[in-house]
Formats: sequence, C-alpha cells, structure tokens
Amino acid sequence: MSRTRRVLAGALLTGLTLLTGASAAAADDASPSPSASADGSGPTEAGTTFRTATAIQQGETATAGASTGDYLYWVFPADAGQRATVTAKVTLPESATRHGAQTWQVDVYDGLRRRQACMYGKQTGTAAADAATVELTCVLRTVRAAAEPWANDPLPGSYYVRLTVVDLAQADLGLPVRTEVEVNSKDQGGSADVDGSLSKPLVPGISSAERASDEGADASAEPVALAGEPEDGWSSGWWTSRWLWTAGGGLLAALAGVFGYTVTRGRGRPAHVPPGV
Repeated sequence: MSRTRRVLAGALLTGLTLLTGASAAAADDASPSPSASADGSGPTEAGTTFRTATAIQQGETATAGASTGDYLYWVFPADAGQRATVTAKVTLPESATRHGAQTWQVDVYDGLRRRQACMYGKQTGTAAADAATVELTCVLRTVRAAAEPWANDPLPGSYYVRLTVVDLAQADLGLPVRTEVEVNSKDQGGSADVDGSLSKPLVPGISSAERASDEGADASAEPVALAGEPEDGWSSGWWTSRWLWTAGGGLLAALAGVFGYTVTRGRGRPAHVPPGV
C-alpha cells in the first residue's frame, strides 16, 4: 500500500510540474511582442482615406506631415490573442500662429470598418493654445480567433488608425502639423483562446487574391499585395497552450481517481475470516 501511494504521489507531482510549465509558457506569451524593426522606424507618410491608408507593422513608428483638419489613416495587422495599444503624438504649430485650443482624436476600425472601442487610454485630447504637443492612446480589446456573426468582437485582420482634429478655431485650419503613430501589442496567451477560427483574416485585398487564383492567374506573376499582413504570416492550426492545461488536468484527475480507489478499497478479506462468511 505504501509503495503504491509513493508511486501515485510521484505521478501527482509530475502532473503539477506539467501545469507549472504551462503557466510559465503562458507568462512568456503575455510578454510584449518584439519590434518589427531594430530602430523602430517606419513610413513617413499617411493615407487620407481607408483605401489609401499607409501600411505599418507593429513596433514601427510612422511619421507624417499634414495640415490641420486632414484625416490621416494607417493600417496595421493584429492577430488572434493580441491586445494592441495605439499611441499617437501630434506636434502642433508655433503657439503664436494659433488662435486657441485644439482637440485631437484617434479612432481604430477593424477590417470591416467597424469602429472598435478603446478599453482604456486617452482617445481624445485637448491641447491648450500654448501647448506644443498632444498625445493620445487607445488600448483595444484582445483579438479573438472567432466570434458570432452578430458580435462586434475584434477579429484577426487589418486595423485602421484614423487621426484628426475634431475641435479648433476656424482660423487654424490648414496649419502644418507633424504626427507620430506607433502600435504595439501583448500576446494574452491561452486565456484568450476560443473554439474555432476564421477561414481568412479580415484583410483588404484577400478576395482579389483568391479571385485571381480561381481564374488561373499566371503562377510567375507577382502576388497580390495584401494590406496589413504580419511579416511572419497569420497564426493558424489547432494547437494552443490550452491543450497543455487540458492534458495536465486530465492526468491529475485520472491519478486522483486511482489514488482514491486504493485508499478506500480496504485490504480485502481478513485472514482469520473463513470464505463465504
């Protein structure tokens, strides 16, 4: 009996070690995503509509010169399990040339052009007449691998950043400004995994690429460029870290059942009791 208990206790410790390893892996997944470039540099212009949005990668710092009143657009990729943070900085004209305070706002839209709510952050900021800059932040919800058709959950694909002034003195329209936009994200690990996944990410141009393939386009031709695609591709497959928890939990449950049985079954018929009694 004591030997059996020692074996089961060792097996239970092994199972706990597996779960601890899964926790460590999940903690590693929750670390910030690496920068897309060593120096963080990125595009030096911005689009003025959804269709002309400038593509950037996470970790890059995109800059652009513009006129006050312009709508500025960038597009970046966000994959399942990522929680993206968008930061924007606007360097305003000299205070002597301005006629009052300015209010700027950053908005984020998904691949279906649905406006995504910010979990927290300073999405709208007002710069006083003598302020030199205004800084904005929007922390998005975690991207889900799949969602119900009626839901507004963020899904894998392209995300559009729109930066513009929403309130200012009419005389300040057209003054030159400098803008900086950067996107970073953290991987939330297995806690953000869900059953199912999209067949294709919500990326502009993907339908055109499929249509060209269906029509038998020349294999030697240049591939159709898709806006807002990660440099290392989209995540896919059935494997997630939740499988480690499932396997570890199942092992512990089985061992606990065997241990409980060995404890409660007793030692059998005592030697001094004759059979049949």
